[in-house]
Amino acid sequence: MNYHYVESGLDNVWLSNGFVVKETAYGDAVAIEDVEGLHAAIGSMLANQTTRLSGLEFRFLRKELGLSQESLADILDKSNQAVALWEKNDKVPVMADRLIRGIYLEATTGNAKLMASIHLVNQLDHEIHNLSFEGGWHQDNKAA
Repeated sequence: MNYHYVESGLDNVWLSNGFVVKETAYGDAVAIEDVEGLHAAIGSMLANQTTRLSGLEFRFLRKELGLSQESLADILDKSNQAVALWEKNDKVPVMADRLIRGIYLEATTGNAKLMASIHLVNQLDHEIHNLSFEGGWHQDNKAA
């Protein structure tokens, strides 16, 4: 017996084992063994696949990273409505597809430097600063 694991938010995940069907007073219930491990396997497979992410797959990775639509929109400098539309309409831009994969892979390998850099950039002010150079084309450290 296979189990269609729709609780993942994806419509194409089937389990051939790793689950138990239990009878309850309300009907049959399914208990998944090691949900965290299962989600890590799904996330790794999605992040490494050679095809573009669907909207549902994009949402899965976003949620696994613990990012709301709003927080991901801030990282991407987009509106949260844009992120919602990508997930709903299956039209994830290439740059968002690549970035969510990179963030996911970096976060799951224990090296979150990419996320730290993104958060640092998002905290910077958005003033326009003059770039000043001196002879030999070196940065002029005396410029204000």
